[in-house]
Amino acid sequence: GRGEKWRSLMIAAQRGENRAYEQLLRELDDWLFRYYARRLPYAAAQDARQEVLLAIHANRHMYDPSRPFGPWINAIARYKLIDRIRDSSRFASFASSDGIAIDGHEAAIVSAILIDRLLNSLRPAQARVIRLVKLQGVSIEAASNVTGQSVALVKVNIHRGLRRLAAMVAGKVAATATATNLSRRRDAFFKAASLKAKE
Repeated sequence: GRGEKWRSLMIAAQRGENRAYEQLLRELDDWLFRYYARRLPYAAAQDARQEVLLAIHANRHMYDPSRPFGPWINAIARYKLIDRIRDSSRFASFASSDGIAIDGHEAAIVSAILIDRLLNSLRPAQARVIRLVKLQGVSIEAASNVTGQSVALVKVNIHRGLRRLAAMVAGKVAATATATNLSRRRDAFFKAASLKAKE
């Protein structure tokens, strides 16, 4: 499929094959254009597309070839979308009719923004490795190299960070929702980011 093709092109690009890299960027550019055109006003969509391409270029060596490419690029695109929504000052009310067409993805974006807020409440060392490993699909070893934390410390920070996130979600939701809403939103949180601590 498309994701496997892009994965192959990225692996080739990491080996220094410029033609493969140029082809990958062209195809991703087309995909990003369509992705943001459905979700953001034109100017914001163009800015987001360019920023994602720059992020891919800056982080291309962090991509782990053993992992699927699709979730990696989707995570980058999704978080840039959240940045754009936040920057446009529609952050608090984007789920209502505000001119941003997001094609039924409201629930996923709400969950992603919740996760983003919660991660910002963690210690920076914990938040960084959770973003890298759990959201961007980077390996434990690569996260260790990028952050300077030992492999053991990366694992500890992920475990403690996820445990704290779960506690914060329970506390925040319980303060504003019924028991039914608590269960539903907690489940949505973990499903949206696949944030499940390893036993």
